[in-house]
Amino acid sequence: MRAAWQRARDLRSSKFLTDGFQRELALWNRERLEPSFVEEDWRARFEMDARMRRLEGAFLEELRAEVAEEAAAVPTDADEFIRWFEGLREAGPGQGDPLFPWLAAEASRDDLRWFFEQEAAGEAGFEDLVALTQVKLPTRPKLELARNYWDEMGHGTRKGMHGPMLEELVVTLAVNPVIENTVWESLCLANAMTAMATNRRYAWHSVGALGVIELTAPARSAMVAEGLKRIGLSPKEARYFTLHAVLDLKHSEDWNREALRPAVDADPHRATAMAEGALIRLRCGARCFDAYRRQLWS
Repeated sequence: MRAAWQRARDLRSSKFLTDGFQRELALWNRERLEPSFVEEDWRARFEMDARMRRLEGAFLEELRAEVAEEAAAVPTDADEFIRWFEGLREAGPGQGDPLFPWLAAEASRDDLRWFFEQEAAGEAGFEDLVALTQVKLPTRPKLELARNYWDEMGHGTRKGMHGPMLEELVVTLAVNPVIENTVWESLCLANAMTAMATNRRYAWHSVGALGVIELTAPARSAMVAEGLKRIGLSPKEARYFTLHAVLDLKHSEDWNREALRPAVDADPHRATAMAEGALIRLRCGARCFDAYRRQLWS
């Protein structure tokens, strides 16, 4: 793990890992993905979008540069790649962070409210990221992403949809998850996930990034659910995290078998792209955990 001074130096030298840029990018993502109508002055919007896309691309290339050396050493044989990928659950950046046992056992209600506000504001919408990523994928990975999407959508019932569960918890905890109240590291995570899912040159990166969420989220979700129940929430009120603590275990097994393995079998070059995407996601998550601890433990 890099020393704290080295991470601080990297942040000082970055044009993109900054509060101002991440807020600008987050606002642009919110506006461009919102369903809207034809604008009379659509050319001006087009020019702004072109500028932001160039900046978004440079931002993502900076994140790629951070992980390129490690990803280049990842095996491209399907069996070995899956073993490496599954090893990220224990050895990946940000795994075993002390923030989550503390949330489970010690954090106050206000601490958990602040944590959840950051997470909700930085939530890019897993179902939307899956839907954007699956476009034109080969059949087996596409089918696995479709099954995952159907689970996220509650098999066609509103009460089973994961998005509304998150919204219900926002109401229960009385938080205000808006960009203005969110640390830039959380916005950076959402911006990176959105960038990979919306640009087809990063489609396989997105497959790796989404897969590593399914791989690593269950343990963290279980500890957050434990903390929420400790401060008095009912199992129903905490079900967003309780559900992900269980369901994502199966999602991860299926994703690795049906999306990652056949993708690498068909083209070993995809292993490197998916490794980069997974490592980008984990490094962005680790930055979040660092920022959360600085705020909550100060």
